[in-house]
Amino acid sequence: MAILKKGSKLYSIFFNFCPKCHEGKFWKTNNPFKNILLKNSESSISCDKCMIKYELEIGFWYGAMYISYAIGVALMLFLWGCLVLLFPLINISLLISLVVIGILIFSPINYHLSRLIWVNIFIKYQPK
Repeated sequence: MAILKKGSKLYSIFFNFCPKCHEGKFWKTNNPFKNILLKNSESSISCDKCMIKYELEIGFWYGAMYISYAIGVALMLFLWGCLVLLFPLINISLLISLVVIGILIFSPINYHLSRLIWVNIFIKYQPK
């Protein structure tokens, strides 16, 4: 895919690479569930390859909450739509419960993606 080539923001987001050099890892591991279970949910402080500091200013990561909210709403609408289409006679309380469970299950992925998207908004790719 041409969109996921090195140098694009989507490459950095989907493959967990530093937004500046696309060589170092942003998260220590690619598995968000493993990070949560190991209580190691923090990203690297800086890139091992280009040494850029990810937190550009104090409170920088608060903006990632807006990205996380948007991803959560999109996921909720997707789950709601799929459940209504697949099970048209489903009870509303069961429907709400299943959507909430789905959002909770996908919350580690949401957390990781929202931070990667947020940092990619502000840091531009600079090849060596």
